[in-house]
Amino acid sequence: MKKGQVDILIGTHRVLSKDVVFADLGLMIIDEEQRFGVKHKETLKELKKQVDVLTLTATPIPRTLHMSMLGIRDLSVIETPPTNRYPVQTYVLEKNDSVIRDAVLREMERGGQVYYLYNKVDTIDQKVSELQELIPEASIGYVHGQMSEIQLENTLLDFIEGQYDILVTTTIIETGVDIPNANTLFIENADHMGLSTLYQLRGRVGRSNRIAYAYLMYRPEKSISEVSEKRLEAIKGFTELGSGFKIAMRDLSIRGAGNLLGKSQSGFIDSVGFELYSQLLEEAIAKRHGNGNTKTKGNSELILQIDAYLPDTYISDQRHKIEIYKKIRQIDNRVNYEELQEELMDRFGEYPDVVAYLLEIGLVKSYLDRVFVQRVERKENKITVQFEKITQRLFLAQDYFKALSATNLKAAIAENKGLMEVVFDVRNKKDYEILEGLLIFGESLLEIKVSKEGNSL
Repeated sequence: MKKGQVDILIGTHRVLSKDVVFADLGLMIIDEEQRFGVKHKETLKELKKQVDVLTLTATPIPRTLHMSMLGIRDLSVIETPPTNRYPVQTYVLEKNDSVIRDAVLREMERGGQVYYLYNKVDTIDQKVSELQELIPEASIGYVHGQMSEIQLENTLLDFIEGQYDILVTTTIIETGVDIPNANTLFIENADHMGLSTLYQLRGRVGRSNRIAYAYLMYRPEKSISEVSEKRLEAIKGFTELGSGFKIAMRDLSIRGAGNLLGKSQSGFIDSVGFELYSQLLEEAIAKRHGNGNTKTKGNSELILQIDAYLPDTYISDQRHKIEIYKKIRQIDNRVNYEELQEELMDRFGEYPDVVAYLLEIGLVKSYLDRVFVQRVERKENKITVQFEKITQRLFLAQDYFKALSATNLKAAIAENKGLMEVVFDVRNKKDYEILEGLLIFGESLLEIKVSKEGNSL
């Protein structure tokens, strides 16, 4: 490799070792991306700064998925399943011996085999004995990660050849196992497992033209946590083929987006929001281009007490919702705004008022950002627009008055702790009138700013 005599290298994380040197690494493909830690992936990228990275996974971790949603990484989704495949019938239930016995016998009657996932190596022998006593008609084998390579391989080969009806296993079968004749899966203590792991394990069955069954079991009378309950409901709800993306989306909402600027793969989704991250990206790009000291716009926070969102009754698909929210955030002028209005009408039909308000708030924010508004807050009959300190050298008092004169709203100008504030009186004003007034104010002030910048050149 160091001499460039190897074109393609297939390897494990061993390729991260310092003694592995590439002559000219151009493309890196990471399969089963969810199995790699952040440190591994960051080390891989450090092998060559300009390397192209393609990651493959059925269920991206929240951090990776969120980065894709923000546009930091490109995302492609393959939704077409292989031919003659059926969705896995998924059940969430308390562990029940009679259900286990009936399901195993039913699978054996049609000539199939069963996975029984038990993730405790120390007592896996005991579990095999329990199952053998429960289902004496079945032959049972077991595998786990502490077995020797030869033992593991021989047991799996015996299972493939049909010498065992049931394979008791740990999560070692999560990836890389493809046995079309095994179409019933039991997962004991499923509430202890992550959503991505559950999805991957469920994918071990249903790999033929037979209907497959997955039983996600938890201990009787055990109180499971709210997060575990959400995970089990998600895996139960998303059973259609190609639902890995939806599973990952639900995992993102349950676990959070993680620390996009660090190593954590999950965390609270609100800790680093989309808008803050967008601003950080813009500043980083500007710095790289040599414009690090020039701030082009702010990032205003709008608290308007106006219902503005994309309801499920209008857009039900979560991917489409995120796509539209991104486009709203990217509104830059009235042309973008009107184009997005037309797109929504064309794709989803006539939209309700809450969507109309959301679009207009996106447009309002785009103008207020460019005149360095840092906060807009509504309290009772007043709306306070607070500007960043940078505006002290951009605008004079008469500039604010000129912009206000174009609106139909009454307002007062004041200074609060060194920051300029414009306080609007919005009593008896409808939501659309308030938004229109803020929009005109922002547009007018931006025109003044642009005019001043033009005169200073």
